[in-house]
Amino acid sequence: MPTPRKILHVDMDAFYASVEQRDDPSLQGRPVVVAWRGARSVVCAASYEARRFGVRSAMPAVRAERLCPQAVFVPPDFSRYKAVSRQVREIFARHTDLIEPLSLDEAYLDVTVTHTGLPTATATAQAIRDAIREETQLTASAGVAPNKFLAKIASDWRKPDGLFVIRPHQVEAFLAPLPVGRLPGVGKVMEQRLQELHIATVADLRTMGAVELEQRFGRWGRRLHELSLGIDESPVEPERPTLQVSSEDTFERDLPLEELEPHIRRLAAKTWEGHGREVERHPGRIARTVVLKLKTSDFRILTRSLTPTEPPASEAALAQLACDLRARVALPEHTRYRLVGVGLSGFSDRDDAAAQRDLFARTDAVDIASD
Repeated sequence: MPTPRKILHVDMDAFYASVEQRDDPSLQGRPVVVAWRGARSVVCAASYEARRFGVRSAMPAVRAERLCPQAVFVPPDFSRYKAVSRQVREIFARHTDLIEPLSLDEAYLDVTVTHTGLPTATATAQAIRDAIREETQLTASAGVAPNKFLAKIASDWRKPDGLFVIRPHQVEAFLAPLPVGRLPGVGKVMEQRLQELHIATVADLRTMGAVELEQRFGRWGRRLHELSLGIDESPVEPERPTLQVSSEDTFERDLPLEELEPHIRRLAAKTWEGHGREVERHPGRIARTVVLKLKTSDFRILTRSLTPTEPPASEAALAQLACDLRARVALPEHTRYRLVGVGLSGFSDRDDAAAQRDLFARTDAVDIASD
C-alpha cells in the first residue's frame, strides 16, 4: 500500500482584521470591519468581535454598519497584508516546497516529506503555527489530514487559533454525520437535490452507492461517492499558473457607457501591472484574450471578450482594446453601469501562441459575448 499523504491546510484567523488590530492596539478587543465606507462598498474582512453581530466578508458595508453600529471601519491596506503573507509563506517554505496558496491568508502544504524531519504532520503543523505567532504576532488555524478537502474541513474545526487532526483510520467515521453541504462542490442547488432524495448527511450519501449516484448525476455522482468515503487524490500544486489577471471597480454613482473610458484605462493599467508580475513568475507566458466586464445598475453582469491575432503588447494597447469592446454592448443608451472590470486571460506559452498565429491570421478575431 502506498504511504498515506500528509496534508496541511493553514488558514490565518480573520487575517486582514487581525493585522489591523495588531498594528493599532486601540482596536484590540473591538469589532473591526475592514472596508471602505459607502453605499457601494463591501466588507473585506471582519474581526471575530464583529462576526458575533453577524458581519461577514463580502457583505455590503451598509448592512454591516446596521448589524454592528459600534464597529470600527478601517480601509484595507493590501500592501501590508501582502507583506505579512510573504512572511507566512517563508515559514511554510522552511518545512516543504509543496505549497499551494489559495489566497493571501490560506494554503495547502504537502508535508509527507519535510525539510525539518519533524516526526509527524501534527508536529509540523504546530511548529508552523508557533512560528507564525512568534514572528508575525498573529494566529493561524491548521487542519491535518490524508488529503486536501479533509484538511480544509479540519482547519475550520477549532477556529480561531486551533489545530485539528483527522487520521486515516478516522476518516469515514468523521465524515459520516456531516451535512452533505460540507463536501467540496456541493452547493445549495446540489444540496437541495440531494435532500429531495432524503440525503442529508454524508452517511446517507454512502447508502445510495456509487452506481446509483453515477446513474443520477453522471461522473459527478461517482465523485460524490468517493468524497463520501474521504477519497481525494488531487495533489498539492505549487504556484499554479494564473488563468486570468483582472481589476474592477464599483462607482460612487452609476455611469453611462460613454463615460467609462477613463475608468477602463485606469483599470487596464492595474491589470497590465498584474500581467507583468505573472510573466516575471512564469517567463514565456503571455495572455491572449482581453476581457471587459460590466455590471448594470440592476445588477446584470455582461462580459465582452476579444482574442486578437497579436496579443496586446503594452498597457496602452490593452486599454484601447478594452475601450473598443464597449461598441459590442448592445444595451439601450439610457443604461447605467455600477461596475467595470478589465481582464487578461487565455494565458499560454509564447511558443504556443506563435504556433497559432497563422490560424488566427486566416480568420477574423474571435469575439465572445456573454451575459
